Amino acid sequence: MGGVTEEERKKMLKEILRQLHAGVSTEQVRERFKQFLEGVSPLEIAKIEQELVSEGISREELQRLCDIHLTIFKEQLERQKIEAVPTSPIGILLEEHKMIQQIAEKLAILTEKVLRTEIPESAVEELSQLKHFVDELLEAEKHYLREENALFPVLEKHGISEPPAIMWMEHNQLREKKKRLKALIENVTKMSFSDFKRELGELTKSVVNVLNSHIYKENNILFPIAQRVVTEEEWATVRESFDEIGYCCFTPTHLMTKEVKDVKESVEEKPVLESALQFETGTLTKEEVEALLNTLPVDITFVDKDDFVKFFNKAEKRIFIRTKAIIGRKVQLCHPQKSIHIVNRILEAFKKGEKDVAEFWIQKGDRTIHIRYFAVRDKNGKYLGTIEVTQDITELKKIEGEKRLLDWEG
Repeated sequence: MGGVTEEERKKMLKEILRQLHAGVSTEQVRERFKQFLEGVSPLEIAKIEQELVSEGISREELQRLCDIHLTIFKEQLERQKIEAVPTSPIGILLEEHKMIQQIAEKLAILTEKVLRTEIPESAVEELSQLKHFVDELLEAEKHYLREENALFPVLEKHGISEPPAIMWMEHNQLREKKKRLKALIENVTKMSFSDFKRELGELTKSVVNVLNSHIYKENNILFPIAQRVVTEEEWATVRESFDEIGYCCFTPTHLMTKEVKDVKESVEEKPVLESALQFETGTLTKEEVEALLNTLPVDITFVDKDDFVKFFNKAEKRIFIRTKAIIGRKVQLCHPQKSIHIVNRILEAFKKGEKDVAEFWIQKGDRTIHIRYFAVRDKNGKYLGTIEVTQDITELKKIEGEKRLLDWEG
């Protein structure tokens, strides 16, 4: 659209989304803005959506609007198909999306077969396969964790916060639906078969629809945005985080092997001079401090006084995933939308000096996880930040009686 300024394009795109929000039909909007729509990019859509959120539209509303947006922008988005090196982070995610959709398709076919049977005994094989494919869908968890902990933080650093936030909301919705589907199949004998079939049909349809819609948004909006704004150096860090978090049972093995480039390191590795850190109660080197923190049987994350993540330790058996991508990230962005208000209340109470500790405990599989937040203050009581300490206390809960030092047998 020659002669149209960026500000005018933004104004027009905002008007399109406002009209959709007001209930104007997609056909009317498409016809009204047909000429303008031809040049719209995913990045422009994302930036305008962020402005709309700042103007009062909630993320939940924006999420509901996304499907309508996609109907309007479908042709434009599909003309801008992305290409990615198979072993790159985006290449891996795209391939995993194909695998997830194949699993979802098998799930839908098996569900149809079960719905056509009259008694559970006639669907034993189908129910067994259904359970297998639901377990495979649940195995997609590391796919989501890699996006949330490695890709999303990098996008946020480039000012792209709303698309990742909405995708994270959808991850949580999918997690909940898949767990419900697994529980339903496991309890088939505890309810009437007609009720089971009705719930199975509804839940499978919901899972498949949300999955397909979610994958389409990521492939056609989120990933093209990432390819435009993330630097080559950042992609290398994202890939390292991918390897650290791990892959799904269905991730093709050849994608997990990085391409080796025949280049020399630009900076020769030099021995680091050990500088002692003098504390009131002793002296430690940087190497000793790092090893000490990593040896503690707890996960530690430190958030500074302005709510930015500043440090985390690398305990041998981490409970919750942390990657370098979260350093410098607002702690609020590290939590699902539904719990941000609680995080803010805790931080506010710490900053005001009203509280010094907040603690919670949850079940993670068969493990009991204890999560504590402590206000960190200097000698004068000035707030310096908050430390999160997470510990698996399953075995600790079983302790009884005594085991003294002299009882140690090595």
